[in-house]
Amino acid sequence: MSTETLSLSRAMNEGLRKAMENDPKVLVMGEDVGKLGGVFRVTDGLQKDFGEARVIDTPLAESGIVGTAIGLALRGYRPVCEIQFDGFVFPAFNQITSQLAKMRLRSLGTLELPVVIRIPFGGGIGAVEHHSESPEAYFTHTGGLRVVACSNPSDAYTMIQQAIACPDPVIFFEPKRRYWDKAPVELDLSAAPSFESAVVAREGTDVTLLAYGPMVKTCLEAAQADAERSIEVVDIRSLNPLDESIVMESVRRTGRCVVVHEAPVFSGYGAELAARITEKCFYHLESPVLRVGGFSTPYPPSRLEDHYLPDLDRVLDAVDRTFEW
Repeated sequence: MSTETLSLSRAMNEGLRKAMENDPKVLVMGEDVGKLGGVFRVTDGLQKDFGEARVIDTPLAESGIVGTAIGLALRGYRPVCEIQFDGFVFPAFNQITSQLAKMRLRSLGTLELPVVIRIPFGGGIGAVEHHSESPEAYFTHTGGLRVVACSNPSDAYTMIQQAIACPDPVIFFEPKRRYWDKAPVELDLSAAPSFESAVVAREGTDVTLLAYGPMVKTCLEAAQADAERSIEVVDIRSLNPLDESIVMESVRRTGRCVVVHEAPVFSGYGAELAARITEKCFYHLESPVLRVGGFSTPYPPSRLEDHYLPDLDRVLDAVDRTFEW
C-alpha cells in the first residue's frame, strides 16, 4: 500500500483526477473550475489535462449549473458540480430539492442521477456574507439525497471517488478552513471504509463527541486537552443516511454525548442526532444529549466569527456539563 502526505484540497484534486481517469463520463463543472482551478485550487490542472469538454467553466448561475448537470446525468454522464461557496447554493435549491432529489422515485427507479454537488462549507476563513454558511440541514431533510462531509485529506481522497461512483445524487460538503491541513493519505481505495460509514476518530470511555466536517478537528483537540476524562470522538461522515450502528454503540458505551457542528443549534442537524440517541439509548444515558453550535443569527462579519464558531472551550464546557447530572 502506498501513502502520500497531501493537503485536503490536494487530496480532493487527486481524487477527482483518479475518477476522471477511470471513467470518461465523469465531468467537472462550475464557476472558475477550469483555467483558474477553483477559488481554493481544488480543480487546479484538471482542465489542462482533461480538456475544456470535461472541465467546464460555467456562467455565474448555480441553477443553470445543476440543471445542466441533471440533463447530462440523464444522458449517461457523471457530472461533478462545484458550488463556489456554501451560500451560493440557494439559487440552485429548487433544482436540487425538486428535481435532482425526486427523479429516481418519480421514474419508479428507472432513472438514475449520479450527480455530485461539491459545496465548500463553514467559516473560519474571514470571508464576507454568504461565504461561511453551514446549510447541511436543508439537504439532510430532503429525501432522495445522500449528504456526506469529509474532515481530513484521506477521507477527501476516498469519499469523493465513492460519491462519484454512487448511482444516487450526493451533496458533498468540504470544510473550507481545513483545505490546507496536511495528513498521510492511503491511495489504495479498496482499504477505505464506505462513505456511508461513521468512524471512531479517537477512542474513549467517558463521553462521546459527535461531529463532522470542520468540527472533527476541534473535537479531537478538545479530547486531547482534557486530561481528566477519556473522550471518544466519532466522525459522522455520512449525514444522510446516518450510520446509526457506530453512533449508538459509542453512546451506549460512554453514557454521555455532545453533538458539535458549526450550523445554528436551533433545528440544526444535531437536533436529529439528539432525538435518535434519546430514543434508542435512553436507558444508557447518564445525562441529556447536549449540543454545541452556532447561534440563531445570520453569519457575522469576519471580526466576530471567532465568537460565533464553536471552539475548544465551548466543547469542553459542554463536556463538563454532561457530568453535572
